[in-house]
Amino acid sequence: MSDEIDPTPPVAPPQPPARSNNASRGSRQTATYLSKRLTAAGLRPVSKYGQNFLIDLNLVELIARSAEIGPSDIVLEIGTGVGSLTSIMAAQAGAILTVEIDQNLYQLASEELAPFPHVKMIQGDALKNKSTFRDDIMESIRDAKSRLPDDSKFMLVANLPYNVATPIVSNLLHQDPPPDRIVVTIQKELGERMVAGPGSKDYGALSIWIQATCRAEIVRILPPTVFWPRPKVDSAIVRLDVDHERRNAIPDLKYFHQTVRALFFHRRKFLRSVVISAMKGRLDKPAVDEILGRLGHGETARAEELNLEQITELVEALRQAELANEST
Repeated sequence: MSDEIDPTPPVAPPQPPARSNNASRGSRQTATYLSKRLTAAGLRPVSKYGQNFLIDLNLVELIARSAEIGPSDIVLEIGTGVGSLTSIMAAQAGAILTVEIDQNLYQLASEELAPFPHVKMIQGDALKNKSTFRDDIMESIRDAKSRLPDDSKFMLVANLPYNVATPIVSNLLHQDPPPDRIVVTIQKELGERMVAGPGSKDYGALSIWIQATCRAEIVRILPPTVFWPRPKVDSAIVRLDVDHERRNAIPDLKYFHQTVRALFFHRRKFLRSVVISAMKGRLDKPAVDEILGRLGHGETARAEELNLEQITELVEALRQAELANEST
């Protein structure tokens, strides 16, 4: 495995493996096969890493197919596992960067992925901390993208470990470059939060952040039986298409994300109380009341009742008021 991604595709665009080849790999993706392979290597799934292997190859293929990967696209995968999804995508993508935190799985996947020079593997945690990716990951993405055609797309396609799904997706939307598309397997509950609308129990800061930057849809709900070991909850394949125009229209992404999270931190409280608390030390109560009144939010309004446009308008009004305060 090379230290750099070689994003040089063949003269003819690579084609997905024939169905018979996929079926052959599918026989090796069963719970029995994975159990025997890990046991032979003296390994077992590690719960702290959120390891749940997708054992239905039709669904592994669905993840790759839903991403609509092209021969000039670069794919980031978090959670290589034994390399099953990576192998399928390698026949379609211009370059792949796949990250595996488990050193033992990294070694196993290295054997599976050795035939693919345009696949780079990194062993370790994809996150430097809860709010940022490791610098070398995004540097590798930028480097590969610079050597691919201008119309190449950057995607996150992965069966994400449950315990890092939210920070991975949320933080990637802050990155430069941002992804063009995200197709991931996550907990069903998390997927429902991403697509939820105002007034529903699932609507919150994550809903706003995702919908302010992406077009979101749930592709398929997955029962626990298609994983090994079986999780205790249903899962979902989610596709997010980043709306670059909408994302670029947000003047300050970091401010927007942090303020939205603050607005929903105490979701059952009245909006006025929440905003005053969030703006403590930055805006006084009369300034908050003026903004809420101007935007038509009464004393009994709650953040969970506001739609995306109203939340966006409120956050920008607060930002402008803060800037005005700083300049006086």
